[in-house]
Amino acid sequence: MDDDLRPRPDTPVEVWHPTAAPLPLVCDSPHSGTAYPEDFGHAVPMQLLRRGEDTYVHRLWRSAPAHGATLIAATFPRTYIDVNRAETDLDPAQIDGEWPVPLAPGPKTRQGLGLVWQQIVKDGVPTPLYARRRTVAEVQRRIERYWRPYHAQLAQAIDASVRRFGGVWHLNLHSMPNDVYKRLGRVDAPQLADFVLGDRDGTTCAPEFVHLIADTLKGFGYSVAVNEPYKGVELIGRIGQPQLNRHSLQIEIRRPVYMDEDTRAPHAGFAPLQQHLDLLLGVVAQYVRGRLAGSEQNWP
Repeated sequence: MDDDLRPRPDTPVEVWHPTAAPLPLVCDSPHSGTAYPEDFGHAVPMQLLRRGEDTYVHRLWRSAPAHGATLIAATFPRTYIDVNRAETDLDPAQIDGEWPVPLAPGPKTRQGLGLVWQQIVKDGVPTPLYARRRTVAEVQRRIERYWRPYHAQLAQAIDASVRRFGGVWHLNLHSMPNDVYKRLGRVDAPQLADFVLGDRDGTTCAPEFVHLIADTLKGFGYSVAVNEPYKGVELIGRIGQPQLNRHSLQIEIRRPVYMDEDTRAPHAGFAPLQQHLDLLLGVVAQYVRGRLAGSEQNWP
């Protein structure tokens, strides 16, 4: 692993600032962390637990700062606490004690995949993560030490771009398991695309931005789907407000394109994919520069 992108367990989030002329372009990888906190307390083997990682995603997009973007990545795993969930996305039944404020568990929480994951799935078979419920204090500690710092760093980058440039383009970066349709119980599903772009059914960014990225990826030879099966969750829903010139798009990469899902080791497809993503970032940066030059900050 490149030393400059090695997860540091002493910090919950790392930020790489632009090394070229800054643009209102923010990339974040919320699920590629591999520094497992000592107080995790999981009851499943590490090999199984790691299936929840978007392993290497921030490395795939490592050239973002060279294109004027800010790159943000969590160092902790999503199975410990998932920053792509709301702070109240908890099931009271999974907590040992009474939560001090009302909770709002969503559909993913009912599947055991909320703010604090309760299970891990392999080949469609779920396995409980814990032998006991987490206490109120344990969950609150995860929120305070990990969830809130990540959201604060991301919000700072987004808000700084909006203040300086009058808008922002946000890429929310992920990878997806090859058996996702089996996990969803979709027996009649189409073949999983290499890339899935999510804009919450056209609500979080300009359609032309989605088309630009989809067409560029297709030009490299990848298959691309939009909002199938992933539409985007908490982060792009919070950030994406195209009517305010805040554009947010989720990008999912099918993991076998670049790594072995069982060993988590990158394979021969990693370097070509990384090169293609570097080219894609160049296309995105050119698009953003064009929008800035054409609008003079008077956005349509």
